[in-house]
Amino acid sequence: MAVCIKDIFHPTFNRTPDAHLICHMSQKRFIIIKNSFVGLNMALERTLSILKPDATRRHLNGKINTVIENAGLHIIAQKRIHLTMEQAERFYFVHKERSFFKELCEYMISGPIVAQVLQGGNAIQKYRQIMGATNPENAAEGTIRKMFAESIEANSVHGSDSAENAAIEIAFFFSQIEIFV
Repeated sequence: MAVCIKDIFHPTFNRTPDAHLICHMSQKRFIIIKNSFVGLNMALERTLSILKPDATRRHLNGKINTVIENAGLHIIAQKRIHLTMEQAERFYFVHKERSFFKELCEYMISGPIVAQVLQGGNAIQKYRQIMGATNPENAAEGTIRKMFAESIEANSVHGSDSAENAAIEIAFFFSQIEIFV
C-alpha cells in the first residue's frame, strides 16, 4: 500500500513545496519521487524580484516567472503596481548621488512593475545568477537579461544583492500578511 505524503519534514532538511515522498507502509521505507530538498549547506532565503516596466509592457511576466520557477525558486508574494516618483526615489535612495538616479526613477515610473518575493535555497545568489549581468550584452546565455532585456537601462528585472537589502526591499513592497509560504 502506497500513500502520498506532502507535509513531511526531515529534521536536517527543509522541504520545498514540490517535494513528494511515497511511504510504502508494508515495508516501512520512503522513496523520494522528486528530490527538491534544501540541505544544511543551502540556506532557505527570500529575495525581492521586480519585473521592470520594459518587461511588463512586453507581457513577459509569464516567461520570466517560468525561468524563475524552473530554477527552483518559489514566488510566495506578488503584486502589480505603478510606482509614483516619490516611491521610486525612496526605493532607489541608495543611488541618490549617482549620475543615473534621475533616469532610473523616471524609467521605473514609466509603466507598471511586478514586485515579487522569491523563496528557495540560496535564493539571493541563485536569482542573481539567473538574472545575469546588468548589461545584457555581458550576460550569460540563458539568463533573464540575455533573453529579455532591451538595454542596460531597460534590463527587465531587479533582484536584491544581499540578505540585508532583501529584507529592506521586501518590507518596502509587502507586509507580512501578504507573504504566503
